[in-house]
Amino acid sequence: MTGLLDRALGAYYGLALGDALGMPTQVMSREDVVRVYGTLTGFEPALPDNPVSAGMPAGSVTDDTDQAVIVGRLIVEGHGRIDPLRLAQELLAWEKEMKAKGSFDLLGPSTKAALDAVARGVPPEEAGRYGTTNGAAMRVTPVGIAFAAEPAADFLDHVVESCQVTHDTTVGIAGAAAVAAAVSTGVGGGTLDEAVAAAVAAARAGVRRGHWIAGADIASRIEWAGELVRGLPEAVALDRICALVGTSVASQESVPAAFAVLAMTGGDPWRSALLAANLGGDSDTIGAIAGAVAGSVAGLAALPADAVHTLRTVNGLELEPLTADLLELRRDPPR
Repeated sequence: MTGLLDRALGAYYGLALGDALGMPTQVMSREDVVRVYGTLTGFEPALPDNPVSAGMPAGSVTDDTDQAVIVGRLIVEGHGRIDPLRLAQELLAWEKEMKAKGSFDLLGPSTKAALDAVARGVPPEEAGRYGTTNGAAMRVTPVGIAFAAEPAADFLDHVVESCQVTHDTTVGIAGAAAVAAAVSTGVGGGTLDEAVAAAVAAARAGVRRGHWIAGADIASRIEWAGELVRGLPEAVALDRICALVGTSVASQESVPAAFAVLAMTGGDPWRSALLAANLGGDSDTIGAIAGAVAGSVAGLAALPADAVHTLRTVNGLELEPLTADLLELRRDPPR
């Protein structure tokens, strides 16, 4: 396996790893996670009273992975472009399928509002003007796989395409740009420090795109969150992330929280995903982001083989063909 392919697969499977580990603890408080699990040490089934993931078996992925696969497929089918109306249709079809299965794991608030607007006839370029949550950031990893982070303006155009229909705001784009640039830097052979620096730079550029929304600066919060936890015992650091950074679906909370977790682990994919799961809140998305970035730097070989096997068997997940197709775009960018 080439280094490039190993890191790209590390990013995609790292996303799925963090998603699946965080699945049972999503929408739980940090206190409840500690009460129920003590410290989560591996895949767990969802509790029957979890309002989002009830009934999901251990190792199941959620909307984070599903939507990242949809975006990746659309990038390949569009030869490097994402048609916003097609993305809207695919996401609506995905939710319909989830409802048919009896799943409670459906579209997030910004995505749901935007897609309802599209269904009413609102143009796709206007539907996402209020989307501020982390839906764009959670699904943007394939953009980081398919495209090099430089030149920055071209890369940001690809990020914006993946955001526009649901999260066409300064906050939504900044969060997605941070994640995509970090993943792209890791896939390209960068270190964790280089990936984080790329995330900060991309978030600063991303905040100049889209419709303005009041909110804390994501680039500054990524830098601050990393320093906030440095050198602290894990339990203390996790409590501090919950208390000060926040673990909600807000991009200004969950994206910096993921980078705080990466600062705690030095970019170890398994530890990053596990610590995110122990946060509670939007733990599956925080884990998906942290796992994708860590996996892009460390590669698939750094993920536990038994955990990857679980992801494949429980979810029927085979990301190799799609990842290879995305890398073809990276090697031969569309003109």
